[in-house]
Amino acid sequence: MSSRSTFYRRYGKRILDIVLSGFALFVLSPLLLIVALLVRIWLGGPVVFRQQRAGKHKHAFTISKFRTMTNACDANGNLLSDSERLTSFGKLLRATSLDELPELWNILKGDMSLVGPRPLLLRYNAYYSERESRRFEMLPGLTGWAQINGRNTLAWDDRLELDVYYVENCSLALDLKILVLTVFKVLRRENVHVNTDLVETYLDEERQHRGSQTLERVAIPRG
Repeated sequence: MSSRSTFYRRYGKRILDIVLSGFALFVLSPLLLIVALLVRIWLGGPVVFRQQRAGKHKHAFTISKFRTMTNACDANGNLLSDSERLTSFGKLLRATSLDELPELWNILKGDMSLVGPRPLLLRYNAYYSERESRRFEMLPGLTGWAQINGRNTLAWDDRLELDVYYVENCSLALDLKILVLTVFKVLRRENVHVNTDLVETYLDEERQHRGSQTLERVAIPRG
């Protein structure tokens, strides 16, 4: 790794995150207020959805997003499925990526970066291979290499491999390329799944299957 790349990873990337996220929060503050008001009117409170995700070195942090679903429950008081709670307004927020804007606060605080592997649910932590775990060497990102190369339409293994590629090749030029292409992807609404029920189910099943295979391999006596 070149000295320039090492410097960018250690110092330049964080400086870029602070400058751009701070500027974005200032410029987009009217939009943030409007979206927050609409979420409150159409979906009720709380306006911001918070959830634990795996950050750098798999350390948990709380990610913030605009809420996109209602709190509708069945007769037993259990929350309905995502597809049943996701309204047309929520779908619009996801399709335009407006629900992701509160993550700018996560970036400013240092929990996330503008560019990096997307932060995933903590329950997946046990199922990554050794190579896939390299994605946790860097802060998770608002956008990333996988997001501009297929996003949620990618197979799980392909998505993680792209994350590792980014970790191995991170540079200022690559980050700027990803940021520019992300803008075009968002404007064109490419590769967006507004209903993640099937995606999450697939990821859970595939990760658990891999986890069981890993345990089986470990359990086989050597020699």
